[in-house]
Formats: sequence, C-alpha cells, structure tokens
Amino acid sequence: MQQARMLNGYSPIFSQFGEDVFASDVVQMCIDVIATECSKLQPKHIRIDNDGMQHIVKGSINRLFKFAPNELMTTRDFLEKVIWLLYTNYNSFIYPMYVIKDDGRGNKTREYTGFYPLNPTVVTFLQDKTNKLFMEMSFGNGDKYTLAYSDVIHLRKKFSGNDIMGGGALGTPDNKALLKVLSINDALMQGLEKGMKASLQVRGIIKVNTMLESDDQKEERERFEQKMADSKSGIVPIDLKSDYIPIEANPKLIDKDTLEFLDRKVLRHYGVSAAILSGDFNDEQYQAFYEKTLEPILISLGQAFSKTIFTPRELDVGNEIVFYQKEMMYLSTKAKMDLLKTAGEQGLLSDNQKLALLGYPPIPGGEKRTMSLNYIDVNLANAYQMSKKNIGTDGGGQNEQE
Repeated sequence: MQQARMLNGYSPIFSQFGEDVFASDVVQMCIDVIATECSKLQPKHIRIDNDGMQHIVKGSINRLFKFAPNELMTTRDFLEKVIWLLYTNYNSFIYPMYVIKDDGRGNKTREYTGFYPLNPTVVTFLQDKTNKLFMEMSFGNGDKYTLAYSDVIHLRKKFSGNDIMGGGALGTPDNKALLKVLSINDALMQGLEKGMKASLQVRGIIKVNTMLESDDQKEERERFEQKMADSKSGIVPIDLKSDYIPIEANPKLIDKDTLEFLDRKVLRHYGVSAAILSGDFNDEQYQAFYEKTLEPILISLGQAFSKTIFTPRELDVGNEIVFYQKEMMYLSTKAKMDLLKTAGEQGLLSDNQKLALLGYPPIPGGEKRTMSLNYIDVNLANAYQMSKKNIGTDGGGQNEQE
C-alpha cells in the first residue's frame, strides 16, 4: 500500500489535538447536555416495504441495539461515548464486528456480534493498487491495526476543508475562534479571583516614627496586633510614636453583562441555550434545540450506520438503521393533553400509545384505536355511518332521526 493522495494536497495523516477547550466548564456542560440527550435515542434496524410501511427486522442488529451493543457498554453508554468522541475529535469511528454465515441456500450473510467505538490517536489513510481505501489506526498503547475504510462507521463534525476527516484542513478540531473566547473568559475569571483575594489581604501599614532594631520592630508589631485582637469597638489606640496608614482595597470586578456575553458566545458555538443548560426550558425552547443541534446528529447517525452495515442491494430493498427519538421528545402536561385530544379524536393513536404519552405502561387489548364518533372502534365507524345513511334513504320518507 501507499499513502492515499488527497485532492487538497494534504497528506492524510491525522492526530488528535485541541483538548485545551475542555478545560472550560461551560464547554464540558454543553457537550454533556448534547451527549445525554442523544443517549436517549433508540436505534432500530427496519425494512421499508413498497407501500412505505416500516417493519422491525428480527436479527442480530436489533438484539445488540436493544440493551448492549458490546460487552462493555449499554446502549445508552454506547451512544453517549460516540457523541463525546465526535465533539472531542470532530470525528468518531465505530467498528461493527461480525461473522460470515451461510444461510443454507448458498448465500453469505453477516451476523453482527458487537459495535465498538474507537479512539485512535493517529489515523493514516492508505490505498492499494485498486485505489481501495484503508485506515491504519494507532492507539495509545502502541498497537496498530489496518481496516478497510468501508468497514468502519465514520461520523464527522464540521466536515469542510478536508476530503475525509471532519474539523479543519488537517482533519483535527479547529478551535481557534473558541479558544479566543475561552482565553478571555479565563483571564477575567483569574482577575476576579485575584481581586477577591486582594480585598482580604493587607489592610494598612503601621509607621513607627523611631529607629528600631529588628527585635524591637517585631515586638512593636506584635504589640499592635495584640491591640487589634483586644479591640471590641473596632477602634485601635496607638501612641504618639506610631502612625497607622490605611490601604484602600478597591478591586475592579467584571460586570455581570460581560461575563454573560462570553458564556453566550460559547453556548452559541455548541447550539445550546442557557435554558437547556439549566434544565429550565419550555416546549418551544427544546424544539429549537432539537431542530438546530440534535436533529442533524440523528440524520448523520442513521445514514452513517446504514451506509456501512448494509450492502447496496440490502439498501435497495429497504433496509435501514433509524435512531428513533421518542424518549427525547419533550412535551409539557398541557401540550400532551392537547395532543391526546387532537390525535385521539382523529383515531391516530391507539390506547397504548396514549398511555405511553402519559408515562403509563400498556394494557391488554390496548392496540385498539378509537375516534370521536362516540369513541367507537375505528373499524366500525364506516359501517355505522353507512347504516345511518341507508335508514334515511330507504325508509320511504322516514327521516334520519328515525
């Protein structure tokens, strides 16, 4: 193999860098909110038929996605790890492990045994004589492994200047703009800390108007400190040979608006509002957070997993990985009741779906749907209306009331 050649002229060798920004508590809180929300996703292997209906496929993929994609992580842990790696390195690699099996009809199929997030320190892209792309990954313990790029799920953030990797032109996180804001914020916070300490340090100078030896100076200082300790009125008496010169401590503290302005710049960088960060948000604020920040991640996850896991033929017949966000959707109690009223009256929700929306478990027979025609079974609504119509037209002048 030889190094793959990129159209932009850069050698495709990438190393992780840019962890400086994670010294900021605001940065860590922003990423933690995004990763925590994404950990609520429910990945599913589905197949879409010709009528556009989705069917859950029974197989190894859904078995792994249900509880534990690998032996070290639950599904929630797995998703949180993937998102943290994505925001830390602007690239996230997942290796789907599988074994080849014969289905008994001569067809070879993949049975997946685990999905593993990878955290290489250096990635070198190689290509063979047929121009097939490979990844040589070096890890922290010194091990190196070479895998076909088509066998690795690759998620990218800010995919711009580089042909393969997310981030800047070198395939590493480009945090220059963010680091400027964080450095200013850090300088202000250090100034605030020093200002507070300065206000609690030396408050004055005692000037002794005579020449004293070292031992005499020490004795005079101790005598003055004793007077301060003994004073209950806050007034310290001194004699004619001593003068007390107070030092005015007036530290300049940073105003609230400046600090909030810097925090908002960091929050906007990650697409997280102050309300989302504090957890004190309403429906509209969460919906904006979902559409701006979370939804692009959902789309990227589904497309990257589907592209790698399935062959072109399997994709053609409707196989797909979908990350359902049911647990991620936030609705207030009033919004839930409005949704139940509107969707329930149209017969769009089953009884179990209504219970799930309110946080209750399903009940036997709860798959039945009712609508607002005296809340009868949806399947009987058309027959009921037709029978009413026949009474009005076939009765020889009898009205519909009869």
